[in-house]
Amino acid sequence: MDNAQLLISGLANGCVYGLIALGFVLIYKATEAVNFAQGDFMMLGAFVTIGLTNTEYMGLPFWLALPISLGIMGALGYLLDRLIIRRLFGESQTAVVILTIALGFVIRFVAGLIWGHEPQTLQNPLAGKEVRVGELVLGMEDVAVIIVTVALTWGLYVFFSKTKLGLAMQGASQNQLAAYYMGIPVKRVQGFIWALAGIVAGIAGILFAAKGSVDPTTGLLGIKAFAAAVIGGFGSLPGALAGGLIVGVIEPFASRYIAAGYSQIAPYALLLAVLIFRPNGLFSQVRVKKV
Repeated sequence: MDNAQLLISGLANGCVYGLIALGFVLIYKATEAVNFAQGDFMMLGAFVTIGLTNTEYMGLPFWLALPISLGIMGALGYLLDRLIIRRLFGESQTAVVILTIALGFVIRFVAGLIWGHEPQTLQNPLAGKEVRVGELVLGMEDVAVIIVTVALTWGLYVFFSKTKLGLAMQGASQNQLAAYYMGIPVKRVQGFIWALAGIVAGIAGILFAAKGSVDPTTGLLGIKAFAAAVIGGFGSLPGALAGGLIVGVIEPFASRYIAAGYSQIAPYALLLAVLIFRPNGLFSQVRVKKV
């Protein structure tokens, strides 16, 4: 029974890692860039929702604050691309990586300035509610995290593989000039994908804040999410979720059965093994780059 409880807890945490990893993969699939501020966007989405919902701040109803928060995160993602990322057009991917790492520091500083550095939780209608399956007790927050994550991953997978816009996004990432000549509005497509990544980060932040406390350093979870994306296969949306679930499940079992000094490195040991034996990831989608 203890192992089953650890498994459910690990799956819920893994879903949050998977959602952040989805943001990495979304941007990579559309632009072949890596946004290392994705974890900090998750943290910012959590704080924006806390600021809108909690009674010590604005005190809006949860279901009203939810779309407002996601709209704000989508707008921030779009503005990041429109005002900053596009100015790096023609620069190396290293420049984008360095920029997003620096942006993460800025987001953590601003979040601490506005909301403080004390851990905070999101007031939500699922708080304290449980569902029992036999002797297994599941928090409704954990159940919601798992359901929302699976549904969102499936929806994004269908979007990228079946819709014209999703295929256009992938075409733009493979060859921007060719996509432009084919009539694809490359800049608009990239703006849309950065906005979508912002919304996904906002959803991850809301789910994380609903089941645990948040402070400005929560954004550093993006490091584990990046490891999850690499483990699953950096270009694969289902792989991002699978990688997140693997990392999430490993953590509680490693803490339970491995000495404290070694349990923290278990996800990164797995990452190292994957990079050595399967560099493209466990669920990679190998593709030929068209020119």
